[in-house]
Amino acid sequence: MIESASAIWINSFFAAFDAGITTAVHQLYEFGGGFFTPFFEFISLLGKGGIFLIFLSLLLTVYKPTRRFGTAMCLGLALGALVTNCCLKIIIARARPYTHTDSIFYQFWQMVGMHTESDKSFPSGHTTAAFGACVPVFLLGKKNISWTALLFGVLMGLARIYLCVHYPSDVLAGFLVGTLAGCCAVIIAARIPWKWYEMDFIKKPKGAHECSD
Repeated sequence: MIESASAIWINSFFAAFDAGITTAVHQLYEFGGGFFTPFFEFISLLGKGGIFLIFLSLLLTVYKPTRRFGTAMCLGLALGALVTNCCLKIIIARARPYTHTDSIFYQFWQMVGMHTESDKSFPSGHTTAAFGACVPVFLLGKKNISWTALLFGVLMGLARIYLCVHYPSDVLAGFLVGTLAGCCAVIIAARIPWKWYEMDFIKKPKGAHECSD
């Protein structure tokens, strides 16, 4: 894959940062002897194609009590995908870290299972989607509980670095794009007519509220 001038500059500018963070995260593999690999594989799977997050956001949108969260999540996912998948990945065209066979990334990648991805590397789409969906939950929910949504985003970013399918700078960019998308989604969702949030998509059977003798 021929990398763009932007990708070459990013590789150079973030070289020390990417190598240092990846090496630090890889200590989890060294410490656990591969124990954490299935966990991070599962976390990464939840972000594949955004299918899980899309399904979850649509499910929350269907039910009136959670429609506020679901609507904002859908918007955050859409905005994040538009910026990341339709713009930045195409323009920057950064190759995956494991494609550089003479690098430490390739060595780590071989150790953790040699997972491959088909699209370009910058930014991390998984991380963008995770924060694009979870930031609205954090902002709209009760903070003593909703902070756990951000934990999912952090784990997603760690998983992508651990599996060496992304550079840490890819994940950092995904975090920034996803967070911005999530914040914009909350603003947009607040401007949607309230009638949308009051609609009943699931009709109760007639007389279901009545108690039978």
